[in-house]
Amino acid sequence: MKLIVGLGNIGRKYENTRHNVGFDVLNVVAKRNAGDSPKEKFDGRTMDAMIGGERVLLLWPHTLMNRSGQSVGAAVAFYQVPLGDLLVVCDDFNLPMGKMRFRMKGSAGGQRGLDDIINRLGSDEFSRLRLGIGPVPDAWDAADFVLARFGPSDRTMVDEEIERAAEAVECWVTNGTQAGMNKFN
Repeated sequence: MKLIVGLGNIGRKYENTRHNVGFDVLNVVAKRNAGDSPKEKFDGRTMDAMIGGERVLLLWPHTLMNRSGQSVGAAVAFYQVPLGDLLVVCDDFNLPMGKMRFRMKGSAGGQRGLDDIINRLGSDEFSRLRLGIGPVPDAWDAADFVLARFGPSDRTMVDEEIERAAEAVECWVTNGTQAGMNKFN
């Protein structure tokens, strides 16, 4: 079984914010791939699904972004998921909007949810798919920027990026990170 985690913050005030694109991608993946009814488990919402004949667990941590590792660590431990079968989908304000980047491992790059996951797992050797939400305008604080909603002029591009990211997640499940890097980076 593979574990796919979308990072975001729960609650109405965070819906449709830049920081929640990981949740948004998982919502699209869940709609496109039949699965069981969602359950509350591992301090988050989970859903079993099938992608390309492979069983996957989708996880939306409900611990707030900066403590995502608590939820991810619990799921990894319970299912004994090898880190090579873990994909984390998150925002990245260092990437321009409309760009995405797969990586097999590496630093958190300033993404605090990813940083917490790395710390809780004791390893950075898992795949991640970063979605560009940047750049942060000069007059903005980065924390305020990621918690803000997309403007109307950005919404079409963001919706297209989320759909493409859902395709990228499906590619990762069926063909692996390298194939995803080749096709979507």
